[in-house]
Amino acid sequence: MELLEVMRTTFSCRDWTDEPVDDATIHRILDAARFAPNGGNRQGWHVIVLKDRATREKLVPLIRPTTSVYVAQQAAGESPWNSVQQTSIDIEAAVAADPDFPGLDKLADVPVLLAVTVDLGLVASFDKDLDRVGVISGASIYPFVWNILLAARNEGLGGVLTTYLAGQEPAAQEVLGVPAHHAIAALVPIGHPVKQLTKLKRLPVEAFTTVDSFDGPAFSP
Repeated sequence: MELLEVMRTTFSCRDWTDEPVDDATIHRILDAARFAPNGGNRQGWHVIVLKDRATREKLVPLIRPTTSVYVAQQAAGESPWNSVQQTSIDIEAAVAADPDFPGLDKLADVPVLLAVTVDLGLVASFDKDLDRVGVISGASIYPFVWNILLAARNEGLGGVLTTYLAGQEPAAQEVLGVPAHHAIAALVPIGHPVKQLTKLKRLPVEAFTTVDSFDGPAFSP
């Protein structure tokens, strides 16, 4: 596929057929993804290809509390799990409700499931001393994850970048044998989409780009 076509049509896929994806295809995807930009070219990523069903099944109950809160906050009109505004929902009640979450129940059966970690000893976290949640470390791992999704799209596959496993990271690290200095950056399910989407809805450039200052005039050609 042409680069711009891949960029414009790579959607968040959460529903897959049971058609298998062979190891050679997974290897091609990762072989392309490894050229992602990253700080100092230190390439602090590690990928666990999760094939064992029992291991996959252990991850689902770790994820559910996080997604349950997400669903409840969304229903309350909140931006889920944001670090700026306090939530108004009852967390315990939200977890107990155990609502469905798109794609979660399919994790044990999805053809490909990748856990992506990043070595925090190899990333430059320039915002680590600021009084807010850190985001800069993601610059050395999420371009790599996005390359995985682009490469999967090029193979006719579909996947989604999920981060909900971080809600129970210590327990997940134990299940997957991940050392403490590695953050679990993403859990990426991939397979053949039940439905291929080609037209995605996004805001126009003018809606999020300004000139010279945050409140400057919209940038337009």
